[in-house]
Amino acid sequence: MSGMRLQIARRQAGRRGLRLWNVGVVLALAFTAALLVAGFVFNTGWDLLGAKKLKTQSEIDSKTLFDLVKLSFGVVAGAGALVALVVAYRRQRVDEDGALRDATRLHTERFTAAVSQLGDESAAVRLGGVHALAGLADDAPTRELRQTCVDVLCAYLRLPYTPQADLLPNDTEAQHAYLSLREVRHTVIRLIRDHLRLPTDHQHSWGELHLDFTGVVFDGGDFSGAKFSGGTVSFSGAVFSGGTVSFSGAVFSGARVDFGGAKFSGARVDFGGAKFSGGWVDFDVAKFSGRWVDFGGAKFSGARVDFSSAKFSGARVDFAAAVFSGGTVRFSGVVSSGGRVSFVGAKFSGARVDFITAAFSGGAVDFGRAVFSGGAVDFGRAVFSGGAVDFGGATFSNNTVNFSGATFSGGTVDLSRVSGAAPHGLPSSPPAGLLLPTP
Repeated sequence: MSGMRLQIARRQAGRRGLRLWNVGVVLALAFTAALLVAGFVFNTGWDLLGAKKLKTQSEIDSKTLFDLVKLSFGVVAGAGALVALVVAYRRQRVDEDGALRDATRLHTERFTAAVSQLGDESAAVRLGGVHALAGLADDAPTRELRQTCVDVLCAYLRLPYTPQADLLPNDTEAQHAYLSLREVRHTVIRLIRDHLRLPTDHQHSWGELHLDFTGVVFDGGDFSGAKFSGGTVSFSGAVFSGGTVSFSGAVFSGARVDFGGAKFSGARVDFGGAKFSGGWVDFDVAKFSGRWVDFGGAKFSGARVDFSSAKFSGARVDFAAAVFSGGTVRFSGVVSSGGRVSFVGAKFSGARVDFITAAFSGGAVDFGRAVFSGGAVDFGRAVFSGGAVDFGGATFSNNTVNFSGATFSGGTVDLSRVSGAAPHGLPSSPPAGLLLPTP
């Protein structure tokens, strides 16, 4: 934690102070601007009144002299008011900067105390530090200081962590230490989730901040209903090793969310009903090797969602009843060698869904009762060498599905019970394992 405090202190020390121009320069510019404005107003009034020339007067009477004196005093008073305005503005700026410095100093003191609590041996003290940092983020005088508090909370989750499955069952002390640490970690996740649920224009929303969960081990946690609307959120290399991690009903509308290289090895991860309507969500090279990852009922309507080169080797990955109505969803280069991937009842109505060069060598991929009615679903150059790919009861229309260049050398690809227009690119002489509708 000491290294973390040093990094934060350096970041805060780099903050620039208040920079004001020389007062003489400011006054000169203010007088120049005032003269230009006065000249513009005079000329405009001259034109509007249709004046041609000034009426000459050979002698100055007392009334004219009095008017000249009043004009002189008016100019002096105006100049004085302008000087007073400039000075008052500068004083206001200095006062505001002083208030910000005081708020920042108080924030730093509270921040140091909260971070010290996070490094305490007692789980109860660490819980207090977590809540203190979350409250401090809400009270932060600047966005940068708020981001700093959230960075520390995320960094706490990235600290080395041993899941319960790797502990000796008869080591009571280690089990108690694990449960205490787990409670603190799940509190961090819950507080982040609560702030992500707030409307994006709420003063305490963290939806626009950067969240770094790189390499974090998740053995449970709840992000349900979170709104990822801005910033960058990284789950790159994260390990979902146990429990249930829920993203159900989450909204991905503008942020870049990175699950690249994540390992879904033991947890149930729930994206059920999530909405992907903007931004970029990346599952590139992710590994799905255990339990259940559920995208059932998810709506893909505008985001770029990338599963390129992901590996499905033992998990159940479920896109049942998902709706692909816009944006791009890429499964290019995925390797399906085990487990079960389900698109049962999914609707492909407007998005581009790309299975180019995907390799199906084992397990089961089920498109039963899926509806292909728009957009483009491309299996070009896909390799079907094992396992079972079933399109039973699927409906094809508008020539939306393409198998150009696909190779069928093993396993079963069942298109015998589909209805509607035939997909493009199927071989004229179907090899063994490719079952086509009876003419």
